[in-house]
Amino acid sequence: MFWDAVAPMVVVSTLFLSAGAVLILRGPLGRAFADRIAGRHSAADPEAQGLRQDIEDLRAELAAVQERLDFAERLLSRGRDREQLPRGAP
Repeated sequence: MFWDAVAPMVVVSTLFLSAGAVLILRGPLGRAFADRIAGRHSAADPEAQGLRQDIEDLRAELAAVQERLDFAERLLSRGRDREQLPRGAP
């Protein structure tokens, strides 16, 4: 007797929840989930592209700084004596 009253409510609420889920997942949220699952989330995100470009710029700048450091180290190791080092501008 109890199940006779509950069963129609379960069926109706399941239908409403399913319809709501379909409507939500067919919208932008569903597309975002699909893109993330397919691995396309980073290519479509302009903020991620900007961050990638910033990282590449920082890597290039770091490489330039490392080259300068290597040059300075070679210069210092070549002339251990102060008189052998080139003089700076006064």
